[in-house]
Amino acid sequence: MSHFKHHVFFCTNQRAEGEMCCNNHGANEVRAYAKDRVKALGDQIPGSVRINAAGCLDRCGEGPVLVVYPEAVWYTYVDREDIDEIIDEHLVHGRVVERLKV
Repeated sequence: MSHFKHHVFFCTNQRAEGEMCCNNHGANEVRAYAKDRVKALGDQIPGSVRINAAGCLDRCGEGPVLVVYPEAVWYTYVDREDIDEIIDEHLVHGRVVERLKV
């Protein structure tokens, strides 16, 4: 059995000036926010969750992206409210957030 129930990978890639990339949308800051929020929720989330930084996930045209494993669900997001919804719905309640799926 895996130590973590979910792994959440945030693309935090930074490309050259002028090229589209997730970090141009504040991906590092949003990942840090998600990590803090998951930690604060603690036992409210069934199973352990690991928030990870990833290099390029090669979906730059989709806006900032993250992927949740083991389900392999890809999400995009605009702000912290979207991250809250992904955490609350997917990680806490096991429901995919259809409106944010890539």
